[in-house]
Amino acid sequence: MAVDYILIAAAVIVFSIRVYNKRFKNKTKQVKAKGPSQNKPPLTGWKQKLYTVGVFTKLSTKRFFRDRLALFFGILFPLIFLFVFGSLTASNNKVSFSIAIINQSKTSYANELVKSIESNKTYKINHSINSISVAESTMDKNQLDGAIVIPSSFGQTNKNGQPTGTLQVVYTENEQSAGQTLTSLLQSNLEPFNAHFVPVVIPFKAIGHQLSQKSLTNFDYTFSGLLGFTIAGIGIFGPVNVFPELKKQGILRRLHTTPIRVWQYFMATMFSQAITGSVAVLVQFIVAVAVFNLKIDGNYFEILLFVILSIFMILGIGLAIGGWAKNERQAAPLSNIIVFPMLFLSGTFFPRYLMPEWLQKVTNYLPLTPVIDGLRMLTTEGKSLVQIGPQVGLVALWLVVVYVIAFRVFKWE
Repeated sequence: MAVDYILIAAAVIVFSIRVYNKRFKNKTKQVKAKGPSQNKPPLTGWKQKLYTVGVFTKLSTKRFFRDRLALFFGILFPLIFLFVFGSLTASNNKVSFSIAIINQSKTSYANELVKSIESNKTYKINHSINSISVAESTMDKNQLDGAIVIPSSFGQTNKNGQPTGTLQVVYTENEQSAGQTLTSLLQSNLEPFNAHFVPVVIPFKAIGHQLSQKSLTNFDYTFSGLLGFTIAGIGIFGPVNVFPELKKQGILRRLHTTPIRVWQYFMATMFSQAITGSVAVLVQFIVAVAVFNLKIDGNYFEILLFVILSIFMILGIGLAIGGWAKNERQAAPLSNIIVFPMLFLSGTFFPRYLMPEWLQKVTNYLPLTPVIDGLRMLTTEGKSLVQIGPQVGLVALWLVVVYVIAFRVFKWE
């Protein structure tokens, strides 16, 4: 099923690219046919500077949507990660045991017990195993959690006319915890049989009480982390891959001879990445809601604002690395040294609460950590931008720091 959704998403993206390219070519032909306009007065001052920013923003955005490789790594690749980790998270939420039933008894009680076990969705029964030796061989390969052996004496009556029997749960040393849990579950399966013959009055009992609020699921943590992964991929790997190539081709050197300034080029790149990043994040949200039943409790506009702010900040890291590096040999190692520890320590692929407490305190101040935490709070916890003030403040602080560094180290060639 996940593969089908991936193929559908890829087909939609390819179709959209073709429609976009066709319209772009038609517009280009129309502009060439009309020729340059002679009625518009030339722009001056800040209008001219902002116009230049707008032109470069359009060019960068069009280049992204016309580049199939950029579309794959910017949109489709994070989408594949979403399907993989989303499927793993969904399966982890369901507790089940892979078992084999070896029934050596021919009594009616044994048959009723087998039917009771088979009707329980907690058990995944391997019907091809019919002997203890085969079960032991399968358990050695870690393909089976345990085997339930129903001896031939199970269900036979004793001197008092009551049926008796003892089940055997066979498991390996490595599956000790699963085997003990499986034994407890089987005991609960036997309780209805025992109640027919030995009525028991329970003096103490426990009851459950459901709270009104819901708790976060594993997918909530996974999804916010994958959003952070998408933003990091577009914001860092995009400039790191593009800037050295532009320097190699001499494009940035030629731009340096024009009136364009570094801040204009950076601002155009920021707006372009905000557009492409928002599209990638929107695709993630659509798939998460449609396939994995994600419930968004936050305000959509506030989520969008925080996504754009996060893209601006993460992009500064990519601009600093790509702007400083002379070629791919310098850019690739430096980006990997910075990005991969940040991905693994900021809660991208697994929640940070699983880390030691001292490591959680250290990772609180990584650039990607407030992005992932803020996205989770806004999306699934229903908080507002005011309530996530610390995360917004950290993102804003890192934005200032990374752009100060980016402006200082940027080189046109």
